[in-house]
Amino acid sequence: MAKKIILALIILILIIFLGILFLGNNTVDVYNDGENVTVETTTFSDIDKHRLNKEICNYTLDVMNNTNTSISTYRHGIEDICRQYGLENVKINIESSIGPNQIPIIVTVDGTSMLPTLQDGQTVLLNKTHDIHVGDIVVAESDEYGGIIKRVDQIKGNEVHLISDNKGISYEYINGVLYEVSGITTWVDISDINGVVIQY
Repeated sequence: MAKKIILALIILILIIFLGILFLGNNTVDVYNDGENVTVETTTFSDIDKHRLNKEICNYTLDVMNNTNTSISTYRHGIEDICRQYGLENVKINIESSIGPNQIPIIVTVDGTSMLPTLQDGQTVLLNKTHDIHVGDIVVAESDEYGGIIKRVDQIKGNEVHLISDNKGISYEYINGVLYEVSGITTWVDISDINGVVIQY
């Protein structure tokens, strides 16, 4: 009789352990290569995983275009989406072509202001971060010029001075008026930096 009770207790403990292991095992695996995003959710909850994964993919694309999103706010955003589907205590694994917990973005260079370093139409890979240093090439949103790719020349507090690599000056007639064309130099706030170019 004692053997049966011990066996029943062992089985009960095993069932409880497996239940905790499997029912509490909610994971979201996100992979981003700078252009493409894949999401895989593992859960035993009865949810629409396809719709959840699609929502996280769309959110990731929004994050890539938002200069203010960091890896921690990105992770919190995924957690919020999961909660809307009833998933709590989700383990989120963010992997990318440049390593874990990074947000890579592929950008196309528009213009010749970064010659000879970057060519017009060339694609570059950037890491979405505000951790920048003098000499880095960054992508930023400028109030005056819109989206720009420039080199960091100076950093003063939260203000960043950006310059073009192309120091050449040319002249161009526009509607009969002669204009001097030269590279951009401008100041932006560090929050306007979208990321640092890490491969070109």
